[in-house]
Amino acid sequence: MALLESNEKLEIGSDAPQFKLIGTDRDWHTLEDFGDYKILLICFTCNHCPYAQAKIPVLNRLAEEYSEMAVVGISSNDVEAYPEDSLDMMVEWVENGKISYDYYLYDENQSAAKDYGAECTPDPFLFVAKEGKFALEYHGRLDDATNPKDMPKRHEMREVIDKYLMGEKWEGVPAPAIGCGIKWKQ
Repeated sequence: MALLESNEKLEIGSDAPQFKLIGTDRDWHTLEDFGDYKILLICFTCNHCPYAQAKIPVLNRLAEEYSEMAVVGISSNDVEAYPEDSLDMMVEWVENGKISYDYYLYDENQSAAKDYGAECTPDPFLFVAKEGKFALEYHGRLDDATNPKDMPKRHEMREVIDKYLMGEKWEGVPAPAIGCGIKWKQ
């Protein structure tokens, strides 16, 4: 397991890169599917990584608590090397209730991960709706629990969301997400 930090390919204010990905509902999804939301949280994640697994409850709670936000997980790992990250296994985790956030999408050709500059799992990107597009508001960790067994003391993602919904700007400095590196195809 290679531990990596997220990078900054997308700058704050950048438009969310387009994608067309199949979901665990077996339908294709694009950014336009989330046009009714004020906020879009895209988190590159997977089934097998202990860092990503530790954040599933966080993502589930965010989806439950913020109706004005779509929470979208995207798995981009090479499933030949990591079959537990396959679409069928993703579907199983949704059907058995382990994952209950809004959408879980499969990035088979890894183009979404490359376009967003995702490096690790989990690697969250928070976008806000502006003039019919989603603009990057925050790219950093969900909370300060940097090891899978740690309990968070600070919830940066929630802070950013709450400030935005109050019409204010979050003034913190994002700490990078930490997790297993995305498993790129050879």
